[in-house]
Amino acid sequence: MRVVLAGGSGFLGRALTRALVARGDDVTVLTRQAASPSRSVRFVVWRPDATIAMGQPSQEWSREIDGADAIVNLAGAGLADRRWTHTRKNVLRASRLASTRQLVAAIRSAAQRPGVLVQGSAVGYYGAHDDEVLDETAAPGSDFLALLARDWEAESKVAETFGCRVVRLRSGVVLAQDGGALARMLPPFRLGLGGPIASGRQYLSWIHRDDWVALVVRTLEQPSMAGAVNATSPTPVTNAAFTRALGAELHRPAVVPLPAFVLRALFGEVADVTLVHGQRVVPAAALDAGFTFRYPEIRQALAAALAEARG
Repeated sequence: MRVVLAGGSGFLGRALTRALVARGDDVTVLTRQAASPSRSVRFVVWRPDATIAMGQPSQEWSREIDGADAIVNLAGAGLADRRWTHTRKNVLRASRLASTRQLVAAIRSAAQRPGVLVQGSAVGYYGAHDDEVLDETAAPGSDFLALLARDWEAESKVAETFGCRVVRLRSGVVLAQDGGALARMLPPFRLGLGGPIASGRQYLSWIHRDDWVALVVRTLEQPSMAGAVNATSPTPVTNAAFTRALGAELHRPAVVPLPAFVLRALFGEVADVTLVHGQRVVPAAALDAGFTFRYPEIRQALAAALAEARG
């Protein structure tokens, strides 16, 4: 399979690239900065926001779309990297909407169009909820992250109008030792300073990175998978339960709470949306498609991730 991956240099993109190469797929990574040549992966520079006013993709990178079997779009500025100022929100929106719009334009103009576009999204689409179980049929929320995810997905859906199967992959917190949320949590927990965030009752919808990669590959291969797909474990847990599980795996106490007002003072609006509140999301579409999770339980997933760290 010939796969074009936008956003392939990040925490998730690197893992997906390795898996696709191991399968024998022909992988092209679209990147904003020139990368060192590789025998197994082609790197092509793209700046999707540079030509957006013209409404047309640049010729150089759009040639990669023509004749590809699949596109995976993970491009976008980091959501939790900085406080959400007005300027930062504009960056978050532009980095997602512009890249998706340009990929869709390249699909439209291709002589041989890809059969599938796997569009990255997030469980933040659903907005803040208590313990309500949410599958792919749940309505979108109304906070900034929910509206961003909704608009991001809407850009990708345009590709359906000219025959491309579109999968809108709503990812939860992806667990692995070398990046993402878990990597940021490990230092304080190892020092015995970990603990529940805010009330601890908010749900954390999570997935081990190996399962996330396997699910993406399944969406590429299985023609019946289309529309929204929650990339989360079938067993979401509360923040307090996650904290206990991580402390147990590290053999450290996990009782130091981090109050909501401290988080809001430190991080602003991003803390409310991503830390203080949560969603109890289940992967109904993946389960209906027969996908089997390797790590369905949180202790399994954390044990595997920490074993990788020790390795």
